[in-house]
Amino acid sequence: MEKLSEGELKLMEVLWDLAPINSTQLVAACKQRLSWSKSTTYTVLRRLVHKGAAENHEATVTPKCSREEVLREQGSELLHQAGGMLSLFNAFFSGRRLTAQEAQELKELIDRHTWEE
Repeated sequence: MEKLSEGELKLMEVLWDLAPINSTQLVAACKQRLSWSKSTTYTVLRRLVHKGAAENHEATVTPKCSREEVLREQGSELLHQAGGMLSLFNAFFSGRRLTAQEAQELKELIDRHTWEE
């Protein structure tokens, strides 16, 4: 799947929360949540359909990928752009301290995803 823009991700968030949803109801939800016009909603929806991230069949809109799939894809690209995991984390934590809870959660995440040798 092609990389999703910020606007496309915003619309996907609405879809993940509300789908399946009638396209008219989607326009109303985007107006309320995002302050988007009808034309903006349909333009972004067309791009999502073109990229294969959403489906609009008989005026019912559904996402074709999960939040986790999109985050994994976007994260992989970010890792590549940063030059690896250590570079990414160094940049992310630069000038920032973790809370004790964040550090513990990060340690648990690392433990769950570490290969045993």
